[in-house]
Amino acid sequence: MRIVNAMMKRLNIMSFWQFTLIMIVFAITGSLSLYITVEFFELIGLKEENFNPIIFWPIRIILLFFIYQILLLLVALPFGQFQYFWKFEKKILNRFGLKI
Repeated sequence: MRIVNAMMKRLNIMSFWQFTLIMIVFAITGSLSLYITVEFFELIGLKEENFNPIIFWPIRIILLFFIYQILLLLVALPFGQFQYFWKFEKKILNRFGLKI
C-alpha cells in the first residue's frame, strides 16, 4: 500500500478510485496504441523485413508516440478523466517543445 500512496502523491491524485481509473486508462491506452500501430503498419505495407532496422524502428516509435498521445485522451474521456490527462498531455508536449 505504501507504493500506491507514493504513486498517488507523485501523480497528485487524492482518491484511490481516481487512481484506479487512471491506471486502467494507462493500461488500455498502452495496449491499444501498440495494436493500432501494428495494424496501421500492416495496412500501409510497412514491414520490418522490407526496411533497414535503423530506419524502421525510429519511424515505428515516433508513430507509436503520437498514436499513444491521441488515444490517451480518447480513452480517458469515457472514464471521466479527460481533465486529468489533458493536464498530463500538456506537460509532456511542453517537454518536447510543443506549446499548447
